[in-house]
Amino acid sequence: MSWITDTLTSTIGRKVLMALTGLFLILFLAVHLAGNLQLLMNDGGEAFNKYAYNMGHNPLIRVVSIGNFVFILLHIVVSILLTRRNKAARPVGYKESAGASNSTWASRNMGVLGTIILIFLVVHLKGFWFEFKFGAVPTVDYDGVSFKNVYLIVQEAYKELWYALFYVVSMGFLAFHLSHGFASAFQTLGLNHKKYSPIISGLGKGFAILVPLLFALIPVIIYIKSLG
Repeated sequence: MSWITDTLTSTIGRKVLMALTGLFLILFLAVHLAGNLQLLMNDGGEAFNKYAYNMGHNPLIRVVSIGNFVFILLHIVVSILLTRRNKAARPVGYKESAGASNSTWASRNMGVLGTIILIFLVVHLKGFWFEFKFGAVPTVDYDGVSFKNVYLIVQEAYKELWYALFYVVSMGFLAFHLSHGFASAFQTLGLNHKKYSPIISGLGKGFAILVPLLFALIPVIIYIKSLG
């Protein structure tokens, strides 16, 4: 187990862990978005409820879900360790120099962005995942089979203006976090190439805009529909 200790105690090892867990979470976001977009289908929630059922009962998906929680915690812990080491190595912050203008606002504030996203994640898990698992969720029948009507819970949540706005704003912070994290993860892993790095950077920027935007559109559309 010494390799685990060496990885967690070395700066390079921690950065590699940050990159690997970050890329896994990016992949999770894409899959999660595909499932959540089913909330916008005009089928009374059938597709989303069946999707939610499969997410909770498919053995492979359950293993991946557990792994996802582990990677989220690991990503958070390693980021805290790296931040503490950086502060210890530089107890007095440097004044902004000409070099600082070459870095983006997101790259200089990844810790703040990560903290805001963590707060969103806690609220989001409490309002949905926890309720789905342990709350009194109503059921609905499709072809004689009973499913938890998680679609109804989501609809009711996004009808609340404060929560819809909270979700949209949080997706804005996620976009900034991804705008630096996507390309940075590949760079940390040494996947740099004069020809392909610009492509990776472009894909990262596109992902950072498109994915949070689509996530944000879901509560906006549901809220607008609730007004009618």
